[in-house]
Amino acid sequence: MSNIVETIKTDLTNAIENDKLVLPTLPEAALQVREIAENEDSAILDLVKVISNDTALSARIIRVCNSPLFRGSRAIENLNMAVSRLGMAYTSNLAMGLAMEQMFQATSEMIDKRLRATWQTSTEVAGVCHVLAQNYTKLKPDQATLAGLVHLIGVLPILRYVEDSDIQISSIMLDNVIDELHPRIGAAILKKWDFPKELQNVPLEFANFQREVPSADYADLVMIANLQLISGMDHPWNEIDRHSISAFGRLGLDPEADMNEEEDLNAQMEAAMALLK
Repeated sequence: MSNIVETIKTDLTNAIENDKLVLPTLPEAALQVREIAENEDSAILDLVKVISNDTALSARIIRVCNSPLFRGSRAIENLNMAVSRLGMAYTSNLAMGLAMEQMFQATSEMIDKRLRATWQTSTEVAGVCHVLAQNYTKLKPDQATLAGLVHLIGVLPILRYVEDSDIQISSIMLDNVIDELHPRIGAAILKKWDFPKELQNVPLEFANFQREVPSADYADLVMIANLQLISGMDHPWNEIDRHSISAFGRLGLDPEADMNEEEDLNAQMEAAMALLK
């Protein structure tokens, strides 16, 4: 193993253990949205007022509302109508998730490309999580969407460290560092951000294929969503015996079934993934 890889791992691990790792902070828009959502005295107009300050975010929420997943009998033309249709809980989680996209950018071309690819994967997983939650569980689709959007959040500080330190490293070596460290860092970030406990464990648990829990949770959704998206690809996870993965049973899914072949379900997943792009 390259010395540079071991150096990066040692530096980041020491920073984590000594509570000196610089963790990202939630974007201001996300913080404001959450504050309103958690205030029992807040009304839809309060949420609309905050989101409307971000033109791009407002437009995307209206587009989500007019998508096949949510579309009603009449088109949604403004943010007030969109929030009324989606509800405050769903709108706030969606807005928080979408506001995070601005974090996945960098000045270095290589790091920027990696960050954008990470965000794209996160949005695709989030879309599938939404559909799985809606069709197979009693879990909240808005929380499921947020779980998908943040399951790789631990990649951020690693790539920032590489960029800030101007480290020259191959993609294979960087993957090795990310795979080993991002789950622990991701959990630390979500704890710092005071996310719900059921979401804090998602970065740590979504790739733990032998995990056993009493009932389906958000880590299960993110795990199965990832497996769905890599189905048919040349990926190490496709070598795992899916019958050994108990999350399929908790969701009531056949490990050998191809969800892409179920026309209605596939259409829902395509629509959900398109929402966040």
